[in-house]
Amino acid sequence: DGIAAAGIAGMMGEAGLTKGAFSPHFESKDALVREALASALGDQQHRLDEDQLTDLDLEGAIRGYLNRAHLEARADGCPSAALLPEIARQPLSIRQDYEKALRSYVATLAALLPGADSAANRHRATAIFSLMVGTLQVARAVPGAAEAERILDSGIEAALHLARARSGTAASSGRTR
Repeated sequence: DGIAAAGIAGMMGEAGLTKGAFSPHFESKDALVREALASALGDQQHRLDEDQLTDLDLEGAIRGYLNRAHLEARADGCPSAALLPEIARQPLSIRQDYEKALRSYVATLAALLPGADSAANRHRATAIFSLMVGTLQVARAVPGAAEAERILDSGIEAALHLARARSGTAASSGRTR
């Protein structure tokens, strides 16, 4: 139903609890949203950090994100792919928390790019992550499994192309519209 349409009573009912059980734990629905989002983003960061400890490279991270299992794991998947339109409508404090988690995740991806840690690598990693999220969203939107797979494959190809691009060619000196 989306964050705005979800009421406390309905959420608590889904959890098998009463509305009265909410108040001792959260001061508001925004506090619940903030905690749930922080938990989901933290879990995503933890998985990437753990993968990095096993010598995961950027291609592995891209393929690990853009795959059939993640496509189907809507409840356990990337919070960005599931919630970006909802996050954009949240209070500033929640969007700031999201931005902080996004920067951390992007920094981890940037560290997987060749070369020294740099603004150019963070710029490319942001573009790669954005491409991955968008690809997953589009693949989830189509009803056909074969088309969803083609979308995932195209996203992998595009993300790998961007990952392999020289830093100077990946970041443009200006924006055009």
